[in-house]
Amino acid sequence: MRRFLPCFLALIAAFPAIGQQTLTVEKIMRDPLWMGSLPTKPAWSADSRTLYFLWNPVNAAADSIYKVTPQNPSPVKVDKSERAKLPSGELQFNHAHTKVVFEKYGDIFVHDLASKKITQVTKTLASEFTPCFSADDQKIFYISDQNLYSWETGTGMITQLTDFRKGKKVASTVLSEQEQWLKRDQLRTLQVLKERDAKQTAASKIRKSEAPARPKEIYLDEKNVDMIRISPDEKFITFRLTRSVRGRGTVVPAYVTPTGFTEDINARTKVGSASGTQELFLYDIAGDTVYQVNAHDLPGITDKILFNPSTEKDPRASKDKKNDARQVIFTQLSWSPDGKYASVVIRASDNKDRWICLLNPATRKLTSLHRLHDDAWVNFNAGRAFGEPVSAWLNNTQIWFLSEETGYQHLYTADVSNGNIKALTSGKYEVQDVIIPASKKYFYIVTNEVHPGEKQFYRLPVTGGKAERLTTMTGAHEVELSPDEKYIAFRYSYSNKPWELFIMENKPGAKPVQVTNSLSAEFKAYAWRDPELITFKARDNADVYARLYKPKNPNGAAVVFVHGAGYLQNAHKWWSSYFREYMFHNLLADKGYTVLDLDYRASAGYGRDWRTGIYQFMGGKDLTDNIDGAKYLIDQHQIDPKRIGIYGGSYGGFITLMAMFTTPDVFAAGAALRPVTDWAHYNHAYTSNILNVPHMDSLAYAKSSPIYYADGLKGSLLMCHGMVDVNVHFQDVVRLSQRLIELGKDDWELAVYPMEDHAFVEPSSWTDEYKRILKLFETKLK
Repeated sequence: MRRFLPCFLALIAAFPAIGQQTLTVEKIMRDPLWMGSLPTKPAWSADSRTLYFLWNPVNAAADSIYKVTPQNPSPVKVDKSERAKLPSGELQFNHAHTKVVFEKYGDIFVHDLASKKITQVTKTLASEFTPCFSADDQKIFYISDQNLYSWETGTGMITQLTDFRKGKKVASTVLSEQEQWLKRDQLRTLQVLKERDAKQTAASKIRKSEAPARPKEIYLDEKNVDMIRISPDEKFITFRLTRSVRGRGTVVPAYVTPTGFTEDINARTKVGSASGTQELFLYDIAGDTVYQVNAHDLPGITDKILFNPSTEKDPRASKDKKNDARQVIFTQLSWSPDGKYASVVIRASDNKDRWICLLNPATRKLTSLHRLHDDAWVNFNAGRAFGEPVSAWLNNTQIWFLSEETGYQHLYTADVSNGNIKALTSGKYEVQDVIIPASKKYFYIVTNEVHPGEKQFYRLPVTGGKAERLTTMTGAHEVELSPDEKYIAFRYSYSNKPWELFIMENKPGAKPVQVTNSLSAEFKAYAWRDPELITFKARDNADVYARLYKPKNPNGAAVVFVHGAGYLQNAHKWWSSYFREYMFHNLLADKGYTVLDLDYRASAGYGRDWRTGIYQFMGGKDLTDNIDGAKYLIDQHQIDPKRIGIYGGSYGGFITLMAMFTTPDVFAAGAALRPVTDWAHYNHAYTSNILNVPHMDSLAYAKSSPIYYADGLKGSLLMCHGMVDVNVHFQDVVRLSQRLIELGKDDWELAVYPMEDHAFVEPSSWTDEYKRILKLFETKLK
């Protein structure tokens, strides 16, 4: 009997505890609604009395709009009549804060907060957008058909303020010398012709003198116009012209279509393709004159960019040679409240510089208030999301901006009168979001000061000082401040607790009130792990943060997960956007696997040096961080070094390939999902930041592309890819497959998904993909 007891105990350990769900791939890869519907997109009403949000607690076909108030936090579904009156665009308040203007369905509306009356300003087939009030609140400016208009609130009169026209101006007919002589001779000879010509000339002068003033005709040629901004004193209008030069595009074939025919999807260009140019202009309304704003005098604009400084000679050392000014991109232009200046954010097209500049409309000169240079690339993904302001006006004499100049992104102000710059935050943490309310008494900021894996909300006096922490729960907070600044609403989550909605008073120590309870009974029936957030030392002694999933009954095998890139992190204390992978890691841990999910070099949240650690070498420190993670598992968690697997999607798929090809003795099996196999075939915006462009820095591309290392494959490799992926093209994995065939490699397979893009949609595809991943690990690691 004794000899069978260990086997009996092992059998018991293999089953989950009574009452605990058994996870399966089929269960966790279903439509996410099985977990419950999470609230999204909270937004305050203009009067701050109501909070609206999207939610679907009844498991309907789509989300509905719900509402709560601070006094009654029980959600109520918004009926059709109220929903029709809600704004769909961003609210823009007048300066008295008594009215808001917004765009909805391509038309402009004004809401009077006192009377609750909503006035429709436009009702046209054309789209009107980006409305805002004039400095005196007597007009509303908006854009339509690439031109700026104003609507007078008192009279309802609409005025066109710009006249941008496509194409080139047709030159007036110029008479030849012969034709001019004939005309003069006719007028000398025939009196009636002479009298009629005089009358026509006089009438033309009268009509011209009596005609109302019209905006200057500005011909765009083949360029596009945008960033149209009128100064508060209504004397100047700025605008940007962009000439698009599209290189050869790519084609993604869709094989499964309603028509039964293969249909081509015209997709992006590849890195290094020809790019367009941008120009900034100033229109002097009274002078009826357009001036180009010249960026050629910015500090460092003529600096030569050296891709390999140790081997390249810097031409700046030669006094006889002057480099041409680098191309720039103009963004985020805004006028000071008094209209004396405009601020504009300018970035170099080569990604190495960003300038915060001041434009004087009287002199048409640009002055650099702050230059941020990075030998790798400047981080342009600041703020809440890509495109959010990194700089704006605080008052007539100050602007605020975000900068990584100390190695971490922090908040600064600049005095435009003397150029003095003041740091309002500092330390080894990041300011990740900035909100400036109408009162402009406080900055409201989101930082990870408490821990790199947390997002907490603070208020900071605009004059500087100590920031007051307003949120307290461990995890992440996505905050919406009410317009009157009395309340905050936020989505909150923790590592094993998905997002829920809360409301609280806007003051330290206030108690948050939970608004939603979204999770299904089935989801709550499983005890989802709170992964241990650990650090381990990389080979260069850097601290690498990671999530560790420890099984109750380890089987001696481990899996390393590699998150995707762009710019994100996954070793944090909030509910991951990789929630399917999180659930899969729980499944793996139930089966005895130890799982490590780490924020390798280039992950977000850890400052400039961590972000740029992969410059000119993807598959360098980012890969060795994962290899060092595997060593940590071996040394600290008794993992069998011959039974470690690795997997990930997109950039994670790329790292998986680099691991399997260049360090084949570290990982016994790998699953590369929608992987980049050759960076020369990826897009320009992302890749050129890190590797520059292929024809100028070919060594960086050769070092960083898995297709050149395919002959190193020893372990078992699974590749999965959607065939209509317009991000990482299916061509990537097809080319690599041909390479593996030519090399005679055996232990690899490719699973294709004919109807999936980069991010899978269908539960059946998710299920098939992760059943294959699980089978790979169960077969090769156990």
